Amino acid sequence: MVSQRSIALAIVLSLITFGIYGIYWFIVLTNEVGRLSGDREFTGGKHFLLTLITCGIWGFIWAYQIGQRVAGAQYNRGMRVNDNSVLYLILQFFGLGIVTYALVQSDVNNMADA
Repeated sequence: MVSQRSIALAIVLSLITFGIYGIYWFIVLTNEVGRLSGDREFTGGKHFLLTLITCGIWGFIWAYQIGQRVAGAQYNRGMRVNDNSVLYLILQFFGLGIVTYALVQSDVNNMADA
């Protein structure tokens, strides 16, 4: 259902492809979090398009929402809940979206193990 990804490899690929892999990672990661949380409306394509249309502003909303969806998925699986919504929002504000991707991917990888 959910594929585990190497965070280091994803970051390196994002850097050497000048962000193209980062777009793919964003979309796939958002889709996986949507599936894990049970929210079929939370899709990567929609959030990517909204981020483009709003010139990046929607990225702040996405960062907060993905933190909530990850926490919901953890709760549904009986795992310890870490609601990092505010942390992701702050990271996004300082231009560290790739760190948000890495932290979310770590949580998704942990849920795939459970």
